[in-house]
Formats: sequence, structure tokens, C-alpha cells
Amino acid sequence: MRIAVAGLGLIGGSFAKAIKLKTNHTVVGFDTDESVIRKAVESGALDEAGLAGFATADIVLVALYPGAAVEFMQKNAPAFKRGAIVIDLCGVKRYVVDAAREIFASREITFIGGHPMAGREVSGFDGSVETLFEGASMILTPEENTPPAALLLAEEFFLRLGFGRITRTDAATHDEMIAFTSQLAHIVSSAYAQNPIASQFRGFSAGSFGDMTRVAKLNEDMWTELFLLNADFLSEQIGVITDNLTAFRRLINARDAAGLHAMLRAGRIIKENLN
Repeated sequence: MRIAVAGLGLIGGSFAKAIKLKTNHTVVGFDTDESVIRKAVESGALDEAGLAGFATADIVLVALYPGAAVEFMQKNAPAFKRGAIVIDLCGVKRYVVDAAREIFASREITFIGGHPMAGREVSGFDGSVETLFEGASMILTPEENTPPAALLLAEEFFLRLGFGRITRTDAATHDEMIAFTSQLAHIVSSAYAQNPIASQFRGFSAGSFGDMTRVAKLNEDMWTELFLLNADFLSEQIGVITDNLTAFRRLINARDAAGLHAMLRAGRIIKENLN
């Protein structure tokens, strides 16, 4: 098959490299930064570069920020091959899926929302690696009219790249769960790192400080967009954790050992059950 990748940052670049390593597919790539395209070609991640190659692609992967992804699909959809499968790789789904539904409504093209649950604390093509998706979950948000054959082909494609599982869901459920499992974690980590005494941690942490602050090292451009496009679900999750922190604070201020013990025990049991 011919696979086209729009956006050659961490995710798009890693997809291009993984496809070249694990399949015999031809990889066509595009990025607005010409220096990135040169790097991708020189590294062997691409067989071809440029938007012209997208017209003959069997699968188009859109690895851009949500707003840019929608703009790219609107602009280039007329040139996509009839029968092609277009899959976005954005961290929010309702915004992109709703837009794609309109963009491809009158075209013989299958759109499937996607979100690879993988990442690194670096960004850009220089940080991309062919092993990024090893064992990871690939979330797909097919709709009722998604052709089963196209969905199966997409799933087999991602599994071949090293993903450990395919998670099917709808766009709203995806956004609700991601608000909790990913976006809230980044918010909490950032808030924790902004404590005035954070810079004095050396010598006072056995690892928990590093664990809590790890994802505070983020791309603020991307995460600002993701947070605001999922503001309703994210705000709800911030409310939940705020309530829990308030409850802990109340028990500690009251020196309520029994209540604190019970709340800590409840958290431990939940974590053990999750494991």
C-alpha cells in the first residue's frame, strides 16, 4: 500500500519510521517545514515527499494539531484517492470527527478518528522513533456507517506497526476518558511543578517528585489547544480532583486520623484493583 503522512513531528515521524521498518509499504510525507522533510528523506523515513503523492495514497495519516488537521483535510480532501482511508491522530476526537464528517460526507473516502496512546517528553521529527508505539493502545472511533472492511484493514495496519491493542470507542467517550487519563494528569503535574519550593527538591525525593513532574515537561502549544477543545470534560475532571484534595485537606486540618486512614486506604484499594 501507499501510506501518506501529513505532519512529520514526533507522532508523524515515528509512524513514518515504523512503517518503513515493519512493512513494505511506500511512505509519502509532507510537512510545512522543508528542513524536516529533508531530514525525513535523508533518514530513510520517506520514500517520497510532497502533497502530490497524497492523491494516490491508500491510507492518509493526519498527524497535526486538531485545528491544523481539520484545515488540512478541508483543503486537500478533493485530491484524495477515491476509496482511501483517512485517519487523524489527534488527542481530541469530537472536534475533528464532527468536522471530518462534513468534509467527507459527499466523497467516497472513509474517515476514522484515531489516537495513538504513546508519546515522549520531546517533540519534533528529531525525537521520533520507530519503536514509539510498541505495546501501546491505538484508539479508533469508527461510526455506524464505517465500512467493516476499512476498519479491519486499519486495525491490522496499526497492529503490524507494534501496537499492543486496538481500542474501539465513540468520540465523546474518548474525550471523556482522555480528560481523566491524560489531560488531567498533565494539568496536575504542571500545577505541582509550579510550587514555589519545587526548585529545592534535590536531596529530598526518592523518585516521587520526578514521577509527579514528568509530564509537566510538555508542548504548551499543543496542550493548550487540546485542553480548550475538551474544556467541558477536562473542567469536570479538575472539579473531581479538587474535591478530593479539599477532602484530604479538611481531614488533615482536623487531625482526623481515622478519616485520613480510611481515605488513603480507599485510594490504595482502587489502585490495587486497577493493577
